Amino acid sequence: MSGQPMPCSPAEIRSLFLFEKLSPEQLGRLCCEGRVELFQPGPVYTEGEPATCFFVMIEGTVVLSRRVGEDDVEVIRSSQRGVYSGAMQAYIGDRVRQVYNNSMRVTEPTRFFVLPADTFAAVMSEWFPMAVHLLEGLFFGSKSIQAAVGQRERLLALGSLSAGLTHELNNPAAAAVRATSTLRERIAKMRHKLAMIAEGPFTRDQLASLIEIQERTAERVAKAPVLSPLETSDREDTLTDWLEDHGIDYGWQLAPTFVQAGLDVDWLEQVAAAVGEEILPGAVGWLNYTIETELLMTEIEDSTTRISHLVDAAKQYSQLDRAPYRVVDVHELLDSTLLMLAGKIGGRIQVVKEYDRTLPQVPGYPAELNQVWTNLVDNAVSAMNSAGGDGTLTVRTALDHERVLVEFRDTGPGIPPEIRDRIFDPFFTTKPVGEGTGLGLDISWRIVVNKHHGTLQVESVPGDTRFQVLLPLTAETPEEAAALTTPEEAA
Repeated sequence: MSGQPMPCSPAEIRSLFLFEKLSPEQLGRLCCEGRVELFQPGPVYTEGEPATCFFVMIEGTVVLSRRVGEDDVEVIRSSQRGVYSGAMQAYIGDRVRQVYNNSMRVTEPTRFFVLPADTFAAVMSEWFPMAVHLLEGLFFGSKSIQAAVGQRERLLALGSLSAGLTHELNNPAAAAVRATSTLRERIAKMRHKLAMIAEGPFTRDQLASLIEIQERTAERVAKAPVLSPLETSDREDTLTDWLEDHGIDYGWQLAPTFVQAGLDVDWLEQVAAAVGEEILPGAVGWLNYTIETELLMTEIEDSTTRISHLVDAAKQYSQLDRAPYRVVDVHELLDSTLLMLAGKIGGRIQVVKEYDRTLPQVPGYPAELNQVWTNLVDNAVSAMNSAGGDGTLTVRTALDHERVLVEFRDTGPGIPPEIRDRIFDPFFTTKPVGEGTGLGLDISWRIVVNKHHGTLQVESVPGDTRFQVLLPLTAETPEEAAALTTPEEAA
């Protein structure tokens, strides 16, 4: 949008704080190569357009906004003379993509001193060469530092996740090894007991009944009910009494195994009726080994299934075998992240999932969304640990108009109001020295806002802090998204 040309007065230009130290010759050049324009209420320039001019407000009111998803979010509103915006990085040249990083509009008739970007770059290099070098070093240096520390943050997170995953894998693996070793012993005893039975006074019919009972026992083990501690104790006492009444002196050793397998007195009565009292002790011992082997095989199956689930979660989390950009179910990503972070979350923090499973899938970069979930969960856990280590982490999903909401709510101490506006700033952290780089939320904000065109916001009071991620249901293709990403954002 072009404004109405107006006379340029060197004296008026000099009254602006940016130009108050310039010489008359320099002010004359600015008025010669620049111009004063009057803009009526409305837009001046739009975010993403080529940055062709540097604007300094002489009088009026200016509003700067950033595009977040489908909304324009106001970031600055000012009536102060001399505020500036536009092609502020023109002095860097084509090493940075020169586009407007925000949108500017005016709410009343407003006059600007307008300097073409090429002229602004030229006068900066001629009049302030040392300042230009310092600014260039600061700009690129900060980007390099931010990229390096961001990479370090990712490596630290990866190391923490690897340690947690190793710990999680070790538990079921060790359980499977122990169960396998015990199973080998039980099978050896079964062979020994089988030899004793074969030499004993069992008839063909009794052996057939015993084998039939063995099959039904194995089926019953797989369907064993879950009992309360009190129910378990009562049933063990009842079975122990029954076994002792039938001449089995070591019944107190067998009762816990029988109860775990879901067996009761009625089942023992069936065994006694099938094999007779004289051979009942041998039959019960044989069936005890059957039950133990079934329980051990169930334990091995559970352990190996747990390992398989952890490996699947690691693959889902890292997205190693998936396309970098695709349509995803946020619940799959959330579940894999929570499973990967289970060791870090610990047993004192309760995780509650309030998922809306009817949500549609969203387009995005799943590996990077997992990084966002990781950062937000890590912050929530750290907050609750700082308050004693107990608490509840609630992960909620819902549909918010044309966007998917993913909310992380913790019961930590909350974020003080005086720092709430700074938590997304690079390098800002409230964690002790050495425990945080201050880039977790900055990286998360860049991923959600810059790359997915969504929104990341926070609401916090003591005992209830909520980080809310809003992702659009439609998005640009990866090529379109890359075209809108500036080099510094990509860094």
